[in-house]
Amino acid sequence: MDRLGHLNAAQRDAVTTLAGPLLVLAGAGTGKTRVITHRIVELIRSGIAPDRILSVTFTNKAAKEMLERTKELLGKRLRQQPLISTFHSYCVRVLRQEIEALGYPKTFSIYDRGDQESAARKALRDVRVPDTTLRPGDLLNTISRWKMNGVSPDQATDYTENDLDFIAAVAYRKYQSSLRACGAVDFDDLLLLTNELFRNFPDVLKRQQARFDHVQIDEYQDTNGSQFDLIEALVRPHRNLCVVGDDDQSIYAWRGADVEHILGFNRQFPGAKVVRLEENYRCTDAILELANRLVKHNKGRHDKELRANKIAESEVRFREYEDENVEAETVVREIKFWIDKKGVAPQDICILFRTNEQPRVFETEFRRQDVRYTVMGTQSFFDKREVRDILAYLKVLENPLDDTALLRIINTPARGISDATTEKLLARAVRRGCSLWDAVPEALAEKDISARAADAVNRFRQLLDEFRDQLRTSPQNMAAIVEKLLSTIDYESEIAKQYKNEDMQIAKQEIVEQMIDSLRSYAEKTRTPSVGGYLEETALDGPDFGNEKEDKLNEAAVKLMTLHSAKGLEFPRVYMVGMEENLLPHKRSVEVEGAAIDEERRLCYVGITRARDHLTLTRAIARKKWGKNRLSVPSRFLREMRGEDELDE
Repeated sequence: MDRLGHLNAAQRDAVTTLAGPLLVLAGAGTGKTRVITHRIVELIRSGIAPDRILSVTFTNKAAKEMLERTKELLGKRLRQQPLISTFHSYCVRVLRQEIEALGYPKTFSIYDRGDQESAARKALRDVRVPDTTLRPGDLLNTISRWKMNGVSPDQATDYTENDLDFIAAVAYRKYQSSLRACGAVDFDDLLLLTNELFRNFPDVLKRQQARFDHVQIDEYQDTNGSQFDLIEALVRPHRNLCVVGDDDQSIYAWRGADVEHILGFNRQFPGAKVVRLEENYRCTDAILELANRLVKHNKGRHDKELRANKIAESEVRFREYEDENVEAETVVREIKFWIDKKGVAPQDICILFRTNEQPRVFETEFRRQDVRYTVMGTQSFFDKREVRDILAYLKVLENPLDDTALLRIINTPARGISDATTEKLLARAVRRGCSLWDAVPEALAEKDISARAADAVNRFRQLLDEFRDQLRTSPQNMAAIVEKLLSTIDYESEIAKQYKNEDMQIAKQEIVEQMIDSLRSYAEKTRTPSVGGYLEETALDGPDFGNEKEDKLNEAAVKLMTLHSAKGLEFPRVYMVGMEENLLPHKRSVEVEGAAIDEERRLCYVGITRARDHLTLTRAIARKKWGKNRLSVPSRFLREMRGEDELDE
């Protein structure tokens, strides 16, 4: 029996090319995941030891599913396993083994966005820059851009274009020093520091190169400079690199992704084989005709054209409405008709929009017409206040040097440690280069803090030491231990203080229970659970942790989401709303044109190819701005996809 008989010719070609550099151009809906998984299986069947294969994918959830699928296809238990992980998970593995060479502890904390903002705010205070001049969020975006391009704090001043950039470069140094003092790294550091190890410690690089004979990268069009450097260093000895991606779906330039990596693959890896997957199993021919026609307006792309496997039952619809209120009212009324009268499942319908402001009028209409909906990409479970408090306790229990986490909980719930006491201890700790805890005796001796305050701090330290010991000796019982900790500190009183409404208090208690459940679930499914392991998993999985996104997707409700959030998803019925200049393409891109418009066109292409069977594109003739209705201009993409704006020959 031909085990690859269900693959088409191009898929089979990609799966059976097992050596040298290989670029698989996988258009939307062309069976990319199937190819990646089958290729791992073919490598193993060809005699490659599973643990000599590294396959880097997009999310930890996708990595877990891919490993399960690989085992299923092989039909046997693997004594060794391929390493299937995200870039960040792979880097954490390397850093846990090697980071001490860079002066960090092996138990380093990974800062989330909230921790980063606290550190950024402190860095701006240290360089005496008010929030009004440079906001912490803007500083972090600049630092992230530098880190993704491999720019260290010492080099940042060479990359400044204006006074604000120069301030950011100075604050970047303070920010990075603060993280190092806390034994912490941020998300971008995971790549930056791994590359630093590879560059400055040849023995570390050799050890990592010697681990793998084959490397695969998924979503290659989304790689940034740091990720490219990492890949190039790893495969240098053997060049057995397979990358899978689609330049037409490169939509994350704002996050550091560089489409040139996939466009220039042949230059960077001479002699590379290119396989094009063009047979689409998702969309109808009518939908693909528009998508193909649209994306051809981008000059810098690999030549390819998607071919449909199914014939359309209905044409793609284009609709114009008087204003955004009529647009929302009519679309929602139509959706209500499909659900109530035609039996369409609500979760099979999705509304896509370009900006986060657009769904407001649709939400109003959904509520008015009593249609269940959910907005995807809203606040993550791990951004909720109570969850952040509990995570801060766990971070301090795992890493006593983590002053950012400590400052969040030192008086939460209130335990007689004032802000003034904390600030004095922190200032002394920074001056002496010691932890906040170690600054207490000297501060007390010099009457900088009262005996009562010192006693409160020391009692809190003892409490943490006691629970740290319990977690170290009995990590499999972490859920029960954390529950006991929350009871000991009377965290319920903190909820009661923050929220006077009884229903709100109950809702917040439920969030705490969910958090305990996530600890319990982690400990049950992990062979050797630890607080550090749990924190690592939550940091790396981010919004996907706890399947909250999956739950929302499966919920019987119409989905509302941005075009960026929709990548990787598909729905039987899609409405793309607000098809106007300055919305799609976005105003910022219209102002600069060039590559920015190309990216907006790719974003529009991603939206179109989310639709399996039915696609409706709508626009408002007028839209309210500053309280007045102003005429809008139809998106240029509407003309392009309909062939009304012919390509120059």
